Amino acid sequence: MVNRLGVLPEVPGILTAAEIDLTAQSLVELQRPNGMIPWFDGGHADAWNHVEAAMALSVCGRIKEAEAAYDWLVATQLGDGSWFNYYLDHTIEHTRLDTNVCAYVAAGLWHHFLITDDAEFLRRNFSMMEAAIGFVLRWQMPDGSVRWSLNPNGIPEHYALLTGSSSIYHSLRCAVAVAERLGEHRLEWELAAGRLGHSVAHHPGAFAPKNEFAMDWYYPILAGAVEGDAGRSRIEDHWDEFVMHGLGVRCVSTSDWVTAAETAECVIALDALGMRDEAVELFEVAQGHRLMDGSYYTGMAHPEFETFPGHETTSYTAAAIILAADALSSTSPAAGLFRGETLMSTVDLAGPRCEERGGSCTAR
Repeated sequence: MVNRLGVLPEVPGILTAAEIDLTAQSLVELQRPNGMIPWFDGGHADAWNHVEAAMALSVCGRIKEAEAAYDWLVATQLGDGSWFNYYLDHTIEHTRLDTNVCAYVAAGLWHHFLITDDAEFLRRNFSMMEAAIGFVLRWQMPDGSVRWSLNPNGIPEHYALLTGSSSIYHSLRCAVAVAERLGEHRLEWELAAGRLGHSVAHHPGAFAPKNEFAMDWYYPILAGAVEGDAGRSRIEDHWDEFVMHGLGVRCVSTSDWVTAAETAECVIALDALGMRDEAVELFEVAQGHRLMDGSYYTGMAHPEFETFPGHETTSYTAAAIILAADALSSTSPAAGLFRGETLMSTVDLAGPRCEERGGSCTAR
């Protein structure tokens, strides 16, 4: 694969490479000396959004900064392979353990390798990733879904979340890719991904009902568990529920609060389905959240056009914009990751409940 470091994404007529570089610089300026990337200056960091920001830095050729972000994960990983939910500069803010947050490091490592072609980087971080995936899979349930977290007392929550399990599915496929590249075959990860992908695609009842959240709408598509006609039908069935024409994607269907991160992530999901016109249109309206320094407001309430919360800008929002621009422009060697490029197909594995019903599944 050709290494194209130094060539930044751009979406003609919407966002230039220079503007993307400015957004990457806003992430660099947020990064702490220990490598941690908080949500905003003085705010907390979590491993998922931290990895998302590192991925954006990789896309923009900020390799030293991206690798410092992964070094921070190595330094802070707990003995069971997990990370706490929220970190401040010198302390822990919240000790919940979120399975999806812990799994996402695999997506970040594979994404970084696709850009750098640095196998040594994968070898150096493989044990970290293996421990993280091991932690996550301890909490996979018989129906394939994954318990979403352990509370601060170490007690596992009894239910799974659709967005989180979808993201874990994508992370598992990335973990398999990392292992295969290093000659470290992990059949149990492939089987776990097959069971989880089946649950996400066919069993909505396996997850806590959170249908009002936009992420539950598009994330099964972004993660690759729902594809093709099924994905397009899913988008079309709920488009008016979540998309405010000319403004972006509502975070929650019950509120006219548009968030730039959800809008950018929906762009990536649409790109994965080949719905380019809709993706470009959403990407363009997301620029209404952009500031002169390249950062992005988290959200905007309508019809007042008031930023909310306050004048908050967030690293994960800037990162999502960069990843969406890369997907639309197919610039970096990792641009097709959320289209499933470079990832092996998983075997659709029905769980025990499907077998009890003679293989009958509910279409997602």
